[in-house]
Amino acid sequence: MAAANAYPPGGTFLDTLKRSFTDVPVDKEKDNAISTTEFLEAAESLTTLFDVLGSVAFTPVKSDMLGNVKKIRDRQLAAPSESMTLQELALNELKTKKHTATEGLVWLVRGLEFTAIALSQNIATSSEELSTSFRNAYGNTLKPHHSFMVKPIFSAAMSACPYRAVFYQKLGEDEEKVLAELKVWLAALETLITILKSFLERKDAKW
Repeated sequence: MAAANAYPPGGTFLDTLKRSFTDVPVDKEKDNAISTTEFLEAAESLTTLFDVLGSVAFTPVKSDMLGNVKKIRDRQLAAPSESMTLQELALNELKTKKHTATEGLVWLVRGLEFTAIALSQNIATSSEELSTSFRNAYGNTLKPHHSFMVKPIFSAAMSACPYRAVFYQKLGEDEEKVLAELKVWLAALETLITILKSFLERKDAKW
């Protein structure tokens, strides 16, 4: 069904993203400060991947990530001059004895890492089905932090993954091109995750 495809003619799913992680500015001279606006746009763009996965079981996963994006953006809108980068946003919010956006960032990073690990593992292991890759990634990222109420909801999504062949067909006609572009996108995402995890481990980023 052509309607199910998530890419323009001759292109790939990545062409449809409003913002790619490859386009998120990182200021290496300012301790790898990550630009807030572009990062949030890239995170929002990533959530459209859950639509391609095609099951309503992924709706809670997408909603969770978008909810955390909103918490961060709300703080950015409330104090724009103090929120140019994610690190500034979190540290300045914590100075006010609040942590809504910073906690949102913690959870957003976990959700992004879950997605990055699942896709990277699946690309690296060509015989592995998506459900296995996503289940393994969930166990290593979000699951240890989820309550007994939430775990079954996310586990249902893992079981609802489409077959590998079907998924990659939805991302583009040329699988080699799809995989090559995905690897670049994921590498950029993984770099951002590493920076943010290191930052969030700092004492001054705790509440």
